[in-house]
Amino acid sequence: MSLATRRLRKYLFPFATICFLLACSARQDSRLPAASPQNQSDGRDSEGPNTSSPQSDEVVLPPEERAAPLSIQEAETVPVPVQEAEEESCPEDMILVEGDYCTALSNEHQADASGNTPGQGSVDIQVIQRKCLKEWYAPQNKKRVCELFEENAECSGKLVKKKFCIDKYAWPNRQGHRPEVMNRFYQAQVKCAAVDKRLCTESEWSFSCEGPEMKPFPYGYERDASQCHGDEPWDSPNMMKVAKRDQKELRRVYHAKRSGQPGCVSDFGVYDLPGNNDEIVASETENAGWRSKFESVTTGGPWHKGVRNQCRPKIYSHDEGYYSYNMGFRCCADASEEATDPRTPRQKREGWSMKRVEGIAGVSVAEMREILEKKKNDPSCGCRTKRCRTLCGTLHGDEWSLPEAPSVQEQSDDAEEAVRKND
Repeated sequence: MSLATRRLRKYLFPFATICFLLACSARQDSRLPAASPQNQSDGRDSEGPNTSSPQSDEVVLPPEERAAPLSIQEAETVPVPVQEAEEESCPEDMILVEGDYCTALSNEHQADASGNTPGQGSVDIQVIQRKCLKEWYAPQNKKRVCELFEENAECSGKLVKKKFCIDKYAWPNRQGHRPEVMNRFYQAQVKCAAVDKRLCTESEWSFSCEGPEMKPFPYGYERDASQCHGDEPWDSPNMMKVAKRDQKELRRVYHAKRSGQPGCVSDFGVYDLPGNNDEIVASETENAGWRSKFESVTTGGPWHKGVRNQCRPKIYSHDEGYYSYNMGFRCCADASEEATDPRTPRQKREGWSMKRVEGIAGVSVAEMREILEKKKNDPSCGCRTKRCRTLCGTLHGDEWSLPEAPSVQEQSDDAEEAVRKND
């Protein structure tokens, strides 16, 4: 649903609700008292979602000052919050993520207008205290991979409010499609901007993955590479061919599963976050030496064996020009009726314009929108160059990202099921 449509519904829905309630109240007994303004508002109205925290402090009045409960007739005149209004905080292809996020005590950021508090970057990785019960060492990555964690995690930092929208799947954010790879940081940023979104930040990605219980994996506490695809053997890529966007080599080394792995979903309902393919996020890390050098941060880990595939760990060593056959991205947006600013936290601090981003990316937001519009009717986007195929997401072939057609056996099973239902 477009931003303009959501804004229109924002104003039409309360008007329709008022008309309906006036018609209903007219049929009530004339002795029925009208609802007072105090009774008509509890912080959530029909114009939009409740922006107050679900865990905010509540003032409890003494018994003698409490209002008497409403009768059934009185309750019928009070507008009831509609769940649809809250869901409209995000576009239809995104998930609303809202709750308490564990961040470092040093985090002095305040929540923005939509109720979203930035994270503190790399120092947030260590603030969740949990014990690893089973692990092994991966010499190829020089990392210790934990297979099993204790379930009782503690936040040694503090909890802050987060509220934002995130794509349900990796770009192109469509179930059953292959995650798109081979984008540089600024190219991914322009693609998100072309659909009125922005790159996710470190803390947004982590919180969407771990959920309110701060799980190390979206599905629980024990690593399972069959849920979030991983532990594939090293494929020994020919990086010279990868750099030339050689289609045959790209197909050979690409092992990501199609978006929407049933077991790889977080408590918020976001799919495929760790494992499968690495993802680009915007850095929130400041004054942390080499970890704060680049805007580009990668997270989740790809499908290779020896990767942790957890929610919090991040990689800070790839610059904004880095791209890979196993690295994709997804987009986020503000949970607000206002347009989302596509710039990253650092770009906002330093006063960047999107023109500067477009210049580095080598593509404008307007051009990217035209390409995506073409792709709706032509999977190839009409591309004749590698640059165009990179922007269109068809380096592996025009049909590569499209959902696979059902197999002959699947078609037979579907036909038999239809016959059984008709019998």
